[in-house]
Amino acid sequence: MTIQEITTRKEDQTFDCKSIQIEPKALAVPIVAFANADGGVIAIGVSDKTRKIEGVDQHTEKLNELLRVPFDFCNPSVPVTCSYLPCTDKDGNENRILLMEIPASSSLHTNQADEAFMRVGDKSRKLTFDERVQLMYDKGERYYEDTAVYGATIDDIDMDAVAEYAKLVGYGKSPLQYLRENNGFVKTNKNGEEDVSTACILLFGKYPQKFFPRARTRFIRYEGVDEKVGAEMNVIKDVTFEGTILNQVKKTIEFIETQVREHTFLGQHAQFVTKRDYPEFVIQEMTVNACCHRAYNIKGTEIQIKMFDDRLVFESPGKLPGQVKPTNIRHTHFSRNPKIAAFLKAYRFVKEFGEGFDRICREQEANGANVPSFRTDEFILKITVPKVAENVQKQIGNVTDNGGKVAENLNRVAERVAENHDKVTEKLREKAAALGETLTANRIKILELMMEDPYISRADLANNVGISETSIYRNIEAMRGKYLRRVGPDKGGFWEIIV
Repeated sequence: MTIQEITTRKEDQTFDCKSIQIEPKALAVPIVAFANADGGVIAIGVSDKTRKIEGVDQHTEKLNELLRVPFDFCNPSVPVTCSYLPCTDKDGNENRILLMEIPASSSLHTNQADEAFMRVGDKSRKLTFDERVQLMYDKGERYYEDTAVYGATIDDIDMDAVAEYAKLVGYGKSPLQYLRENNGFVKTNKNGEEDVSTACILLFGKYPQKFFPRARTRFIRYEGVDEKVGAEMNVIKDVTFEGTILNQVKKTIEFIETQVREHTFLGQHAQFVTKRDYPEFVIQEMTVNACCHRAYNIKGTEIQIKMFDDRLVFESPGKLPGQVKPTNIRHTHFSRNPKIAAFLKAYRFVKEFGEGFDRICREQEANGANVPSFRTDEFILKITVPKVAENVQKQIGNVTDNGGKVAENLNRVAERVAENHDKVTEKLREKAAALGETLTANRIKILELMMEDPYISRADLANNVGISETSIYRNIEAMRGKYLRRVGPDKGGFWEIIV
C-alpha cells in the first residue's frame, strides 16, 4: 500500500484511517469489526476526516498504547500484523504511518465492554444479541444443531432410524444408548430431564416438521428463464419434500433426476456424445450441500431449488459459513452443522470433506459450462448452476471450419447422424432375427423416431407413423425391455434404445 493509495482511497469494507490521537478503546472497535468480517487494514497516523498525514513518530507513548490494543482491548486477542510506511507528514517532516493488518478470524471478537462489531461497508456496526449469536453459529463457535428442541422428547424419535444408523457406524448397544452416548443427541439437563438436540430431531425425528415447519426442501420448475408472478406466473412444477434430512436428500435428488434431460449430438471424429443438462454429481452434491449446510436457526423459509430453462438455482437459508468465501470455496471446508455432515457422510452422500465443491466446478468445466456463481440476498445464499446443455450447440459448431461454411458442415452432421441411425437400425434387425422375431416397418419407424428425439410423445409418434396412439402403445409395450426402455417417469422421462 502506498501513501497515495492511503490518502485517496475511500474507507470501505477492508480499509480504514485513524488519527494517532485515537483512544485505545475506540481503536478496538474497527479492529474487532474487521476480525469479525473479512479482515482489513487500518492506517494509523492519517486523519480519517481530513486525510492529512500526521505520522506516528512524534507520539511514542501513544503509539505504544495503540500497539497493545489488539491484546489489551480485544477479547480474544486479535493476531494483528503491524508494519510502517515511510512518509512526509503535513509539516514537511520525515515520518511513518503505522499499518495494522487485521485477518478475518474464525472466532467472534468483542471489545472490553463485551460488545461485538461487524464491518459493513465503511462502518463498524454494533451487533444485536441475535446477530451476535448468528455470527457465532456462522463461525462455528456454537452450533445450532446442538441446541435443545423445546417440547421434544424421546417419543418424538424414530428408534428404527437410529438403529439403522447405529448399525451403519458399527455401534453395538441399543438405539437409545447410542443417542445418550454420542454427539449430544440426548442429554440430561440440570433439572434431571432429557433434552433432545436439533440434530437429533432433524436426523431421526418421526416428523421433524412438527418442530421445524420450514425445515423442508421445495423444488420449483419455471417455464423460460425468468421468475414471473401474478397473471404471468410461469411455474409448471412445485413439489415439497419433508421428513428427515436423509429422506429429503433422497427424494429431492430422485425427483430432480426426472427433470434432467439428456442430449445426444455428433461431436468431433464423427462420434456421438450424450450430455445431460446437469452432471449427476453436481445435482447430488448441490442438494446435499443445501440440506447439510443451511442455517436451521433461520426458520422463516425452506430450501428452494429452482429450475429454469438455462440454469438451476439453489437457495438456502444462511450465508456462506465460517471463512468460506466465493474466492476460496473450492478448497476451503467448513461445516455449519458438523453432526449432520458426518451423518450424511456415513450414508455416502458426502464424499470427502472439502472436495465436493471443487469437483462440482471440475464437472462443470469438463462439460464446457461455467462454474456456479454466488450471491446473498438478505439471509439467503443463492448458488446458480449454469446448464451444461446450453453448450451443446457450440460443440456441434466445432465441426464447422474456420471459413464459416455452417450450412455445408451441418449437412455433413445430418448425413453422419443418418448413417449412424442406419447402423443402429441394422443392429436392431439382427437382434430381432436372433430372437426369432421380425421388426415391422411401423416398429422400425417408432425406434428411429425415438433415436432422433428420446423425449418424443406417443401423440407425436402416432402423427409421424400414421397409426393411432393405441397402436403406438401396443407396439411400444411389445418392444419394451427388448429393444427399448423408459428412463424416468412417463412425464419428464425419455426413451433409450437397447442394441
